[in-house]
Amino acid sequence: MALEDNGSDDYTQDGTVDLKGNPVRRSKRGGWTACSFVVVYEVFERMAFHGISSNLVLYLTKKLHQGTVTSANNVTNWVGTVWMTPILGAYVADAHLGRYWTFVIASAIYFVGMSVLTLSVSIPGLKPPHCVDPNVENCKKASTIQLAVFYGALYTLAVGTGGTKPNISTIGADQFDDFELKEKVHKFSFFNWWVFSIFFGTLFANTILVYIQDNVGWTLGYGLPTVGLAISILIFLAGTPFYRHKVPTGSPFTRMARVLVAAVRKWRLPLPADPKELYELDFEEYTKKGKFRIDSTPTLRLVLSSLIFLVILV
Repeated sequence: MALEDNGSDDYTQDGTVDLKGNPVRRSKRGGWTACSFVVVYEVFERMAFHGISSNLVLYLTKKLHQGTVTSANNVTNWVGTVWMTPILGAYVADAHLGRYWTFVIASAIYFVGMSVLTLSVSIPGLKPPHCVDPNVENCKKASTIQLAVFYGALYTLAVGTGGTKPNISTIGADQFDDFELKEKVHKFSFFNWWVFSIFFGTLFANTILVYIQDNVGWTLGYGLPTVGLAISILIFLAGTPFYRHKVPTGSPFTRMARVLVAAVRKWRLPLPADPKELYELDFEEYTKKGKFRIDSTPTLRLVLSSLIFLVILV
């Protein structure tokens, strides 16, 4: 009765809650008000990340006096790590901490990595002496300590992005209720602005920040992205009172494994005449809050058959 007295139609139907686990109203949380913080965050974060990564090979060759092949290989290894850690970040968010707290903790790690990286390019004792010889082989190499600080900061940064990259876009998507038609339409618009923010931040990094690094100095060239990251985190945190949250639902890998096992076990069962019989829950269960069916389709049978075949071979 409490919900009815306060206007039950205003409560979200997709299972989103506030940080304390209470149901949330559409008029109070979520929507474009919350997403504006997320979109602006992404502009500054992409500026920060690409401000470091875009010119990284040049720093390794010019300042750490590494060969071109070695520098390129080290950057490739780091970039590969940056794209692998989000798997861990997504798992922690879905199975344990939730997206918001995973993001906040990862942001702190991210900022620590950026700060140490800026110090490593600024403090003379953390980098080799300046060398004017065009052949880097004749220049003094970075010491083990100097390399440990620099690469330690880089890979700390990679761990941080592993928790922020997979969760920030889904946090934005969570601000729109798929069970409300107007908000469902707004979600598509959000992703358009999301992509725009990525390209805008990347463009600024690849032009202005790269120019500063090449012509002004690496201290300012790395310091600005670090400040940009700090601003982006503060912007995100400022939007906390407006966010909707999805509670952790357990490991997605477990659910995927269950689907594959069930598909193999039921490989030879005939399809029912009524598609509603394909679902694991009673039809009435899908009318409840936060649940909806994915309609069956015959167009993906070939893909499913191929996956099951691969599972059987493995």
